[in-house]
Amino acid sequence: MTCIVFDIGETLVRDDRYWASWADWLDVPRHTLSALVGAVVAQGRDNADALRLLRPGIDIGAEYAAREAAGRGEHLDETDLYDDVRPALAVLRELGVRVVIAGNQTTKAAGLLRDLGLPADFIATSGEWGCAKPSREFFAHVVETAGGAAPWEIVYVGDHPTNDTLAADSAGLRAAHLRRGPWGHLWADDPEVAEAADWVIDSLHDLVDIVKQEQQA
Repeated sequence: MTCIVFDIGETLVRDDRYWASWADWLDVPRHTLSALVGAVVAQGRDNADALRLLRPGIDIGAEYAAREAAGRGEHLDETDLYDDVRPALAVLRELGVRVVIAGNQTTKAAGLLRDLGLPADFIATSGEWGCAKPSREFFAHVVETAGGAAPWEIVYVGDHPTNDTLAADSAGLRAAHLRRGPWGHLWADDPEVAEAADWVIDSLHDLVDIVKQEQQA
């Protein structure tokens, strides 16, 4: 493998702040929204359906814009990162692996991630590309970011069964399913996910060991 591409939400960044801010904006208990997110995840539905259950007919795009206008929009800082992100990505680069971050996020999120100064060679989001996972178009962009690597030399790392593991495998990439967050834990032992994933990992540090083993082979 010569390039590892990372999903963002619940792979590099915790979703705590994201859902808490939505609950506060909609003036509902945070626990209520968190429980609804868990429910739609268990049903294999879009996580935004949790917002639609709370506010039937909600225009999520309009509410997002209203939050931004009110100064209560997207925010990311160091506390949103999982503890293994910086050290694992830094070691992977030291091992000669190209590190890319690409996930289903807004254009603003891309800027916020770049401002964090993460040890990555390239950062992009679906908002910038105008296409989202699990589309083939998104993964075609992923391959373009890999510095000339062939699809089978690229590993996509993520927690979501459909958007990450299955989609990456379908696109001809190798896939690492991360047992992290509600999607990652719930679907890690699913037979279809297990078949599509080249690895099921518990930490980004596991990737360092995988790369070292492949380099020694």
